[in-house]
Amino acid sequence: MKQNITILGSTGSIGTNTLDVLSKHLDRFQVFALTASKQVDLILAQCAQFKPKFAVMAQEDAGRLLAERIKAEGLPVEVLWGPEALDFVSAHEEVHAVMAAIVGAAGLSPCLAAAHAGKRLLLANKEALVVGGEVFLSAVKKGGAVLLPIDSEHSAVFQSLPENPATWADRIDQIILTASGGPFRERDVASLKNVTPDEACAHPNWVMGRKISVDSATMMNKALEVIEARYLFGVSPNQLSVVIHPQSIIHSMVKYKDTSIVAQLGTPDMRVPIAYGLSWPERITSGAQTLDFHKLKPMTFEAIDDHGHPDRFPGLKLAWQSLSAASGTCAVLNAANEIAVEAFLNKQIRFDQIHQVNTETLAKVQPQSPQSLPDLLALDAESRATASEVARACRA
Repeated sequence: MKQNITILGSTGSIGTNTLDVLSKHLDRFQVFALTASKQVDLILAQCAQFKPKFAVMAQEDAGRLLAERIKAEGLPVEVLWGPEALDFVSAHEEVHAVMAAIVGAAGLSPCLAAAHAGKRLLLANKEALVVGGEVFLSAVKKGGAVLLPIDSEHSAVFQSLPENPATWADRIDQIILTASGGPFRERDVASLKNVTPDEACAHPNWVMGRKISVDSATMMNKALEVIEARYLFGVSPNQLSVVIHPQSIIHSMVKYKDTSIVAQLGTPDMRVPIAYGLSWPERITSGAQTLDFHKLKPMTFEAIDDHGHPDRFPGLKLAWQSLSAASGTCAVLNAANEIAVEAFLNKQIRFDQIHQVNTETLAKVQPQSPQSLPDLLALDAESRATASEVARACRA
């Protein structure tokens, strides 16, 4: 029997790569639902190719437009819109697996819906864990969902661990996440205030969306990944470390208590972790190029506390600070960063002011241990409002 797949965020980088992998295995998988925010033309083309049962737009105006286009094309696709529709296609009884690729906190509710419904949840949306924390993990446990990481670093860790999670605590000494260092690894710190959005989005190794590209340039993506790893793998913050590896060949490592280190290597292609998530515990072809050791350039590594990196990437340390602070602090950090990155991309603040927005928001918002989705959404809204005020002050 084919597995029915819902893709949350089908028009983004992860979504389009997921469809590319699925197109190679239509004997095993069926696209059940596609969702997007506002890219009507692209999701229309995807509907024409994969003919899902549902297509969902986050925005009503985009949904109505897509419905008209679907009808005009004569496609057998039902169009829905709004947050409730996202939850509906994530928890639908016919769905086997959900690819969670909506960027930001907007993906939290449908991820929780999938978790409560016991789905196989392929988590590319790191914010579900960064914002949701224990609330999200509780939903996964109660619903009997299977949580599989899609971020290249977390997938690499997952592939380097034993299949039985019950053995992890007794074996893991340290999880080592690798980071490319982004486009500014060697840039003079004093010049970072002059960085343009286009420069920040020009990643040397990976092809990604603009928000995550900026996060890579500030290394806030790595800060969020440290937080995500804490929840995914059940380790303490002091068991998590980061090393800069500019070539992006080793995607992450696990150091065991006997000092052995197991690493996952591969070309920088998101189709590899996507294919593994879709087929786990089996393996299917991904379409990615094979790593050729005969042509491989030398691999290098840099400590994050050397080469001027603490000043170049001040946001990285916020991960450990937030994990050690009051419950909900990670959600505050995520919201602040989303507002700061959006303001930078809109040329409203400087690149070096992203960190200022994040730290000032963390100082101003005091979370009260959120226990539910409404609590998390209220904290997210408060944090965004505060971060917006801080960003406006930066422009003054």
